[in-house]
Amino acid sequence: MDNSRESLDLATFAAAAAAAGGEVEWRISDSLVDYAEAIAVMEARAAAIAAGEAAELVWLLEHPPLYTSGTSGKAGDLLDPRFPLIATGRGGQVTYHGPGQRVAYVMLDLKRRRPDVRAYVAALEQWIIRTLAAFNIRGERREDRVGVWVRRPDKGDGHEDKIAAIGVRLKRWVSFHGIAINVEPDLSHFQAIVPCGVVDPRYGVTSLVDLGHPVSMADVDVALRRAFEYVFGATAARLSEPAA
Repeated sequence: MDNSRESLDLATFAAAAAAAGGEVEWRISDSLVDYAEAIAVMEARAAAIAAGEAAELVWLLEHPPLYTSGTSGKAGDLLDPRFPLIATGRGGQVTYHGPGQRVAYVMLDLKRRRPDVRAYVAALEQWIIRTLAAFNIRGERREDRVGVWVRRPDKGDGHEDKIAAIGVRLKRWVSFHGIAINVEPDLSHFQAIVPCGVVDPRYGVTSLVDLGHPVSMADVDVALRRAFEYVFGATAARLSEPAA
């Protein structure tokens, strides 16, 4: 029996949303958002979704430069404290956030859609893979490494770079935290950490621009929305702030 994330049937996520007749609120913040502020907004919104008082939400933003450590983070993962390190409740280890990286915080009611964490992570991976395909980039999942990877034969045999990270948390089956796609961040900032605990020298970090795709953040946002609707269902734009 194939138990890989690749083999999971992910149609449930969009089908459940369609059956319920709901749309996911889609929001974009144009200015940098403080990390602590984002956490507070997510906590409040997730609680409201769980209580049936708010719609599901995808919130696209960028953070000022910082490092975050998930529930599996280790003290030795921070090699150079050039930016603040913030402990957070998401899964995973240490990663970098900063300008040029599109962060998508995803607050979905998985109890209504599909209460399956593994399938949800696979759906997030599929969302990223479809987004990258819009720019002719082949993203791939790896069973032993969460996130989305691209092969780099130009760097050597077996070399791969991570282009997108995933870190999730659930409360009452409502998701928050989400994904981060490297569009055009300063990749040198990843050298100050052991990114997501990956120490194999064949595995690095890349971005769309690093791969030779000089796309804008707006271009990526359009692709993200189209791919999200394919995997998770319909969205509805909201222009007001804040997201809570």
